Amino acid sequence: MTAASPALSTFASAAELLAVIQPAEGGRTLLDPATGEVVGRAPQHTLTDLETAVTAARTAQPEWAARGHAERSALLNAAADAVEANAEALAELLSREQGKPLNGAGARFEVGACAAWLRATAALELETETLVDEEGTKAELRYRPLGVVGAIGPWNWPMMIHTWQIAPSLRMGNTVVVKPSGYTPLSVLALVEVINQVLPADVLRVVTGDREIGERLVAHPGVDKIMFTGSTPAGKAIIRNSADNVKRLTMELGGNDAGIVLPDVDPQSIAETLFWGAFINTGQTCAALKRLYVHADVYDAVCEALTEIAAAMPMGPGLDENNVLGPLQNQAQYDVVADLVEKAKAGGGRVLIGGNPEAGKPGFFYPATLVADLDNDNPLVAEEQFGPALPIVKYTDLEEAIKMANSLEVGLGASVWSADPAKAREVAARIEAGTVWINKHGNVDPRIPFGGAKQSGYGLEFGVEGLKHLGAPQVINS
Repeated sequence: MTAASPALSTFASAAELLAVIQPAEGGRTLLDPATGEVVGRAPQHTLTDLETAVTAARTAQPEWAARGHAERSALLNAAADAVEANAEALAELLSREQGKPLNGAGARFEVGACAAWLRATAALELETETLVDEEGTKAELRYRPLGVVGAIGPWNWPMMIHTWQIAPSLRMGNTVVVKPSGYTPLSVLALVEVINQVLPADVLRVVTGDREIGERLVAHPGVDKIMFTGSTPAGKAIIRNSADNVKRLTMELGGNDAGIVLPDVDPQSIAETLFWGAFINTGQTCAALKRLYVHADVYDAVCEALTEIAAAMPMGPGLDENNVLGPLQNQAQYDVVADLVEKAKAGGGRVLIGGNPEAGKPGFFYPATLVADLDNDNPLVAEEQFGPALPIVKYTDLEEAIKMANSLEVGLGASVWSADPAKAREVAARIEAGTVWINKHGNVDPRIPFGGAKQSGYGLEFGVEGLKHLGAPQVINS
């Protein structure tokens, strides 16, 4: 599965992909979160399999690095071609395993983003930087490959986020061992299968399995860097487990992103963008809008406009072309969302729409939910819900709104909504978050660095700065 294929294959369906990536017998069964039907079986790799993968990646790395940036970039473009050639089969499998609809910002969008990210990363230029050039001293800064990168990803955007890890790692001359989430291993196995058709053998390996596999990957002395996207508690465990080897880390951890709506907005004109900032991927996005602070002058109008938008968004199984919202991916996350909404109700929250899941239906469907009139310390505001439930808090004093936005220990992203760009930027500069968007939320770009503040992690991804975080800086002073 990890060897380069002699010719590019195209898979006509998810079933054809599954026939290649599933074990001949055994393995762990994955169920469709929308229907409960069997999607397929994933291999249960062992610690011995992990050792084999790390050893192979380490052996392949020097030759991969020696190919140079130009050849590696060409191969990333070829990998993008392979993804595009298999886009529909990949999207079908992703929709069935993760639950997201094919349409909207769903499975087809995610697969397309994988190809786009591969191409954008291939096009980045990281030049040697001259620091000092004067008589007697010439100092240059360059970046060498680190070696082997361990890429541990989440279940919400399994293909796209692993591409965020894989593409720049390979671009910089590292080899990669991927450990996907146990909830969505088939999607990642399929993506790696497709990409590996154009890559040299053992440059990109994937190992699936339980927590023991991930813990060993983090602590492995043959792995030089860990890239992790996931919860803050899991990130803290990785930091501890990697300490003995002083391993390089890029940690994209939990967020509870705030949005501040200023009184000068036109509620109708921002409502749909606001909605998707919060409800993209049915709210299962690290950098989604998760708590909304709205000035009293426009509070009722914003609530009304958002409710109208939410009511018009169809939710259901991902393979139904009409749906744009899907289920929560797993029972545990469904329970988190349901519990937080009940706490919001108990705390005096006014449910504008949703909050009433239908009992007895298959799938982890929780309706798009808006809850108004909440205090800032309500659990639905203070804790990351990671699902389709948006709390709305009224404010009258901008200073207080900024204080509430900054009150939590996380700071991945945030947004400011205003008709006055200068005022919006002034407010944005005071928010403690890695990225602050203006009149949009969660719009990542492969050219623009992305990373968290406070306990939302450290290290940068994307753009030239992201490449630097996947290299070892070296100064040559002559």
